[in-house]
Amino acid sequence: MVAPLNPCELEIDLFCRGVRIDRSCSLEEDARVFRRTRAGLGSGLELVLPGGLKDIWMNAPVEEDFAQASPYRLVKEGARYLLLDERNSLRYPVRIPPEPAWYERRTTLGTPMQDVGVLQGTYLGIYISNSCGYWWMRGEGREALNCAFCTTGYNVGVNERVDKAVEDVVEVAAAAKAEGCTFTHFNTGFHGGRDLEMVAPYVAAVKERVGQLVGVQALPARPADYWKYDWLLDLGANHFSFCWEFQHPDWFARLCPGKRATLGQDAFFRALEYCQRKMPKGACSGEIIAGVEPIEWTLRAIDYITDLGAFPTVCIFRPCIGSDMEHVPSPRSEDMIGVMRHMYEACRRKGIPIGAAPNIEVSLIVQPDDARYLAPRDLRFWAQEARSWVVRRLAAPVFARELRPRAPKADPLHPPRPRPAAA
Repeated sequence: MVAPLNPCELEIDLFCRGVRIDRSCSLEEDARVFRRTRAGLGSGLELVLPGGLKDIWMNAPVEEDFAQASPYRLVKEGARYLLLDERNSLRYPVRIPPEPAWYERRTTLGTPMQDVGVLQGTYLGIYISNSCGYWWMRGEGREALNCAFCTTGYNVGVNERVDKAVEDVVEVAAAAKAEGCTFTHFNTGFHGGRDLEMVAPYVAAVKERVGQLVGVQALPARPADYWKYDWLLDLGANHFSFCWEFQHPDWFARLCPGKRATLGQDAFFRALEYCQRKMPKGACSGEIIAGVEPIEWTLRAIDYITDLGAFPTVCIFRPCIGSDMEHVPSPRSEDMIGVMRHMYEACRRKGIPIGAAPNIEVSLIVQPDDARYLAPRDLRFWAQEARSWVVRRLAAPVFARELRPRAPKADPLHPPRPRPAAA
């Protein structure tokens, strides 16, 4: 008899194989609408996989080619949903998160709220600006410079507004917070070095007028401009993330040609190192894609990130519709289980706090606290669980303060005079 998968094993298998939708389902009534926004990774079905350690949120591929051959079929029996694994007849109960009420509302300016931001798991993702500049640039040989796995150029301005008014963003963030959202994450794409200035007014407005944890994902500043990170910290930023995607320099150069041409891989490393030195352990993240480059390089990336005291954000490669890599096979789940187990162990070894922030479930990735299900239940595991419980209790008052509106310590519209970067 085949043993059922634990929730994290199931999450990984669904990322790698996708899911088919049975005619019995009524997702138009029960589920969040499929939205192809930002890089395209959140274009599938939001699911919650129940479990004893924690419930796991994920965005399951549905419309991609590989998902049409998935052994998993989502069915509805009465009021409940189940995943049927047709390889072995195992049945997994799942929850379908409903569409947030604010998706159907408009802002005071008349903008549909779901065109401003989207919930991906429990956090609010907002792409603040025009589409990433790499989609419109050409290399020396006139080749395109967009990242090969990304579909931002097809989504921003089509499935979401190109430019977001600060007032619209504040109203959407407030609406999301009223339904329990604690974290708003801004990202920008490439805008010729102006990225951090562009995000500053949004960071300050959400901190001052809404009161949420705020994250920023932008292309790294050059060393002479590292003062901008200090400025954003004064405005209230709680998190910086840096996406170099692939640790192997050849894979980075081949699949991220714009990043290679304008910045170089080392720029991501140096900016992450600078920011993490200034912030609490785990407050910054390095973002990579697993399942494309050789696995040993992905493991090397995880070790580098955790050695810095930063948080590894590891996305399983998804061949998004419309991307240059649309027809590249998704990775084997067996390989990805090994990667995610290594991620959990690396966080444990380096004391990276996992699961400490309140109600942040990112459905696009396997989070380190999801991967607790992959660890052996030995004495070390339960000791780590006890430490994590203590950390959550100690951190609760800190996060409570960050979730209260507060005035920024700097002017978001007028950057301070540049300060010399730390050596």
